[in-house]
Amino acid sequence: MLGTELSGVLWDTVLTLGARIRVGSVRASLVAICAVSIVSGCTSLPKSGPDATKIRSEAVAYRPAGPGPAKDYALIDVTDSILGYFEVAETPGLGATFGTRGGGAPQLRLGVGDVIQVTLFESAAGGLFIPAEAGSRPGNFISIPQQTVDSSGQITVPYAGRIQVAGRTPEEVEAAIRAALTDRAIEPQAVLTVVQSRANEVSVLGDVNSPTKVPINPGGERVLDIVSRGGGISIPAREAYVTIQRGGRTSTVYLQNLLTNPRENIYVYPGDIIFVNRDQRTFTAFGATGLNGRFEFENSNLNVAEAIGKAGGVLDSRAEPSNVYIYRMISADLARKLGLPVSAKDTREFPVIFRLNLRDPSGFFLARKFAVQDRDVLYIDNATSTEFLKVMEIINATTSSTLGTASSVKVLTR
Repeated sequence: MLGTELSGVLWDTVLTLGARIRVGSVRASLVAICAVSIVSGCTSLPKSGPDATKIRSEAVAYRPAGPGPAKDYALIDVTDSILGYFEVAETPGLGATFGTRGGGAPQLRLGVGDVIQVTLFESAAGGLFIPAEAGSRPGNFISIPQQTVDSSGQITVPYAGRIQVAGRTPEEVEAAIRAALTDRAIEPQAVLTVVQSRANEVSVLGDVNSPTKVPINPGGERVLDIVSRGGGISIPAREAYVTIQRGGRTSTVYLQNLLTNPRENIYVYPGDIIFVNRDQRTFTAFGATGLNGRFEFENSNLNVAEAIGKAGGVLDSRAEPSNVYIYRMISADLARKLGLPVSAKDTREFPVIFRLNLRDPSGFFLARKFAVQDRDVLYIDNATSTEFLKVMEIINATTSSTLGTASSVKVLTR
């Protein structure tokens, strides 16, 4: 009930005011009556649910939390020395990670598993492949049946033998076939056609509409091209992240960065794995902020200053800017590095409250660098004067109502 919720100091303030205030002909005793009515008449006041005292009294069993905190935690003031563990880190982009910023499309080479077809030409009939009775048959060529590049990276060309294909470009293979047939055919020429490319494929997986492996166009394709060939993303763009695995390295970028920064939309290379995933990172804001609730990051990085801005800023009429808190669970390893009482064998996450002082001008610089993490809770405390004003508003509303009732009774009794 409301009376039990008032702190001792504020309740003493109510009684002190009741002993001194006079309102017209009604003395301070009326204020005291109002205060008592607040305490004793809660059951008649509007409520959205059962009373807390009734819930407790009618419970079959009750386990109190005890005099201490319900959960142990650490309180850490954010300073330069602490900031080093939680500073906003600039995530290297795809171009910086793979060194292809501004680079051109990769030169595609044939590989094991590719299905190819070779067409051989001779300049005149009567040679190795074009019989004399063929005359001047249009084209003067024959096509060898399609072949799959075997595990050794080779194919077989009649009268030329085994030709190494893997690791070469089509032009290089054509030159090798031509050289092998020079002494056998009449001015031989070779044309190689890639029927199906399996060595120059890229996998696109995750939250796309059609996860698949797609061959790279010889003209070159970029990350967004491959995502498009996978049917596009199946999640909201503001929550999408794109990860590329290449040659033992991995880099992740926010999808919006690919759209707003063309340099990040790099060319893909054979064997790349592109993974699109949904990362709905959020934080929750409570207390003296313009807006309370859950907020999405909508960016790859977010600092405390930006988080406060997303939550409507610090309320000038209510907030105590020296008490800006960030609730977070940190790893046991990090807790030990910070000197917190965590045993060497403990692997559980440790609860920590970080405090920023925005009354200090330098606090805003710290807020700009302190990174917000997924599921953080941002809480801005009320100023002491705000709590006092709350009590005064209750007293004012109650005395006004009681005085109105007393005046009505006085009129009726005349």
